[in-house]
Amino acid sequence: MVVKFGLLGSLVVHDGTELRPVTGPKVRVLLAALLLQANRTVSRDALKEALWGASVPASADAALANHLTRLRRVLAAADGTDERLRTVAPGYQLTVHEGELDADAFETRVRAVRQAHQREDWEAVRRETDLAMPLWRGTPLADLAPFSDTEAPALRVHQLAEARLQALEWSFDAELHLGRHHEAVAPLTALAGEHPLREGFHRRLMLALHRSGRQADAFSVYHRLRRNLVDELGTEPGSAVREAHAEVLAGEPAPRPRPRTPAATTRPPFQLPCEGDAFTGREAETATVRALLGAVDGTGASADAGSGPARVRAVVLSGMGGVGKTALAVHVAHRVREAFPDGALYADLRGYCTGGARTAHELLARFLSDLGVHQDALPEDTDDRALLFRSALAERRVLLVLDNARNAAHVAPLLPAGGPSAALITSRQLLADLPGSAKVPLSPLPEHDQRALLAKLAGAERVRSEPEALADIMAACGGLPLALHIVGGRLASRPSWPLALLAKRLTPHQGRLDTLAMGDFDVRRTFAMSYVAMRDSDQPLEREAARAFRLLGRVWSAHPVTPQSAAALLDVTEARAAAVLDVLADAHLVLNPEPDRYQLHDLLGEYAAQRDEGDTETERTTALVRLLSWYAAALAAATRAATRETQSPPPLGGEAVRNLSLPEFADDDEAIRWTEKELPAVRDALTRAGELGRSDLAWRLAVGLFGHASTHWWTGEWDACLEQAMDIARRHDDRLGQAWLHRRTAVAHGMAFRNEACLEHLRIALDLFTERADLAAQASILGNMSAVYLQIGDPGQALVHAERSRDLYRATRNTRGEALLLSRIADVHKMRGEPDRAAADYRQVIDLVRGTGHGVFLATALTNYGDVLRLLGDRDAAFEVLAEALAIRLRMNDQGGTADCLVFTARAHHHFGEWAEARETWESCLELARRHNLVKRIDECLEGLKALASPTLMSPTPASPASAFPASASPAPADTP
Repeated sequence: MVVKFGLLGSLVVHDGTELRPVTGPKVRVLLAALLLQANRTVSRDALKEALWGASVPASADAALANHLTRLRRVLAAADGTDERLRTVAPGYQLTVHEGELDADAFETRVRAVRQAHQREDWEAVRRETDLAMPLWRGTPLADLAPFSDTEAPALRVHQLAEARLQALEWSFDAELHLGRHHEAVAPLTALAGEHPLREGFHRRLMLALHRSGRQADAFSVYHRLRRNLVDELGTEPGSAVREAHAEVLAGEPAPRPRPRTPAATTRPPFQLPCEGDAFTGREAETATVRALLGAVDGTGASADAGSGPARVRAVVLSGMGGVGKTALAVHVAHRVREAFPDGALYADLRGYCTGGARTAHELLARFLSDLGVHQDALPEDTDDRALLFRSALAERRVLLVLDNARNAAHVAPLLPAGGPSAALITSRQLLADLPGSAKVPLSPLPEHDQRALLAKLAGAERVRSEPEALADIMAACGGLPLALHIVGGRLASRPSWPLALLAKRLTPHQGRLDTLAMGDFDVRRTFAMSYVAMRDSDQPLEREAARAFRLLGRVWSAHPVTPQSAAALLDVTEARAAAVLDVLADAHLVLNPEPDRYQLHDLLGEYAAQRDEGDTETERTTALVRLLSWYAAALAAATRAATRETQSPPPLGGEAVRNLSLPEFADDDEAIRWTEKELPAVRDALTRAGELGRSDLAWRLAVGLFGHASTHWWTGEWDACLEQAMDIARRHDDRLGQAWLHRRTAVAHGMAFRNEACLEHLRIALDLFTERADLAAQASILGNMSAVYLQIGDPGQALVHAERSRDLYRATRNTRGEALLLSRIADVHKMRGEPDRAAADYRQVIDLVRGTGHGVFLATALTNYGDVLRLLGDRDAAFEVLAEALAIRLRMNDQGGTADCLVFTARAHHHFGEWAEARETWESCLELARRHNLVKRIDECLEGLKALASPTLMSPTPASPASAFPASASPAPADTP
């Protein structure tokens, strides 16, 4: 079958005989997203964003799989094969052959129109236009809003629409040159009306009217256009329109332009370096740069000033040394060559070379000479040369490739001042202060492109044969194309080497940078150009940034920093730290993957760690202690926000915590998410504190994870950190640290239902805090012991310990503690079979907690209250309360708490005889529990499903066995007051 896909209008699929229905808006959007990236891999995340925008649901993976299945059926029905849509990591690839996609065929025809226009073959222009225009059925993706309004599809729609308008303008040039003035008037009048600001249509309409003897109408068109431009844009018509106006004023049609002959044409300069055959990836960046240069898919830019949206004057490719800026610039420049028929000029500006940068003065002389200006005519003044250069470019379509610019001032004199020429610039700086330029920052290559590049350089079979070593090599290269080229070159020149040998030599901090050097390719030397330029700068802020770069490398290279944490490390204000980090980010010496987070690339981190000039070991240790102290204080703040605890460990003292800038949290959810993001750094900080012998820091870091553990206890991360900190505290005989660690370790055990271990640590903690005469801590610990006794089914001991705890809270006038103990007593009433008393207590607890921002406490109370309402037979109220609790747990990404709510919800459905709902809820909970290894919940779900399968329980008034369900929601040991 001959399959045709249509995007130029509504989305269609044709099998060569008839249209094939593509039903369902999500399936249609999915097909469009794949067609827009035909024959390229589209990631799952990109497809989910196409389908749901920023509001990707939790069930997106399953829904995406379902939509893909439906799309495969459509495609298989259209061409009789199931090989069109392939799974290619990290997503999917739709195969589209030449001529199958109308947008591709249309652009091929437009290219032919443009080429015929350039050689002034007017019959060919008309012929190719007549072939192109029937493909246009209407606005592309017209039926796929809001998908078609998002950034990438909207850009593609604009590109296609602009290509159509440009082709139409060229076709009217052919009409005018062939003397078909009368025939051109009607369609040009319609198009000028549709596009009241597009000068190209108005210019051609003026000429058609004038050459048809309708000068008054031509003047009217001009004045209407001028009025629209002045009113709407505040600008006058461009030079091409003014020339047409002059022809009308002259009263006689201008003579037709004589066709250009090859003999009369001077060969334009073409100075682009050769493109290597191993260039890989960068499809999105390539498309972006081509669009910015006005050369999308070779259709070129408008030949008329003011026709369509203006292109940017310059495109800046920026990125760290070795990231492939020059390679991409050369790659793109070769592909847009036809859009710049008057030449391509190239120069390496040597902005970071030790021998000094090339000056604008000398480069302007070379460029002007290349464009035909005699050396004798060159002015001596640089500004005058720049003016002459801009004048030389004014009527030419030339592409300038300016490689390795140092800063904006370095490159500004070399840029065109408008008109059809453009510049493509590469720099290690963002060049944010370069006016009229578009910025395209480059990141390291993604894994699939790294793998493809090494396969090109070293051989696909060789790369496939050692997957583990390949993964180690890619990790060691950090996605840096320069490093990958060096590695690929070494492997290609040593065919007998196993990949594992090279992977071993690339072990971080064990000679990796020595290995990443081959001939003129040298990662260390590439990095040094950026660092030395900053270190030796005459700007104090840049020199300060160089010191920060060294400290980050020597002290904290593996983790991101924020202006707040960097302020502690550098011992400066938060504002100064932000300025320093921005200088490093602008120079691409640190990555800035998201707002206010900065991180060293792995290879840059190793390079920075080897810079030891100007900093003593004592200074580095002091900086590290300041940073670790910041983490301890920040974690304490996060735990207070997450748990609303009123009993916090005593804060650190000393110079290290003076004037710290700490994060502020709007609610518990924000605090917990912040801690989760910082968890790898916290684990490292704990280890570093132990190495420094700072037990006071180590145990505070571990204890400070309490807020995060309130919703993430099931991961085991907190247990490991508490155990590590306990070892450090014991080695240094830190009694205060041991007391707090036993107290928090007990909570960790209680959350995981390790009840005996929990009680053991609580007893030790109680003794240690009794030794310190800390009544508040004793009250909290006794309350936790009450919770554990409830958890193991001993209401008597639970009540005894709850009352002892309540008495101590009253003695210390802690009303919040009393609220917690009221919850414990409610649990006792529930366990004793007194649901009315329990319900009254839970309502009081909920009223006390609601509005405090303590989501975990509120969700736990709501869950228990919902279960009591079940016992009281109040179905609607029970499900309403349980739904509120579940919403809180989901919002906080609390997997363990979510499992709790699902268990109690399934129990309620079972109790009220809602068998299908109960089964669905048990199965959802079982899937969640297995995913996160929640052993107790797995057992409960299996018991619940087993109970549903029992015929004796399928009665109208079922009484589910108590063993199948928990008595109260967990985690019981809260330790928050």
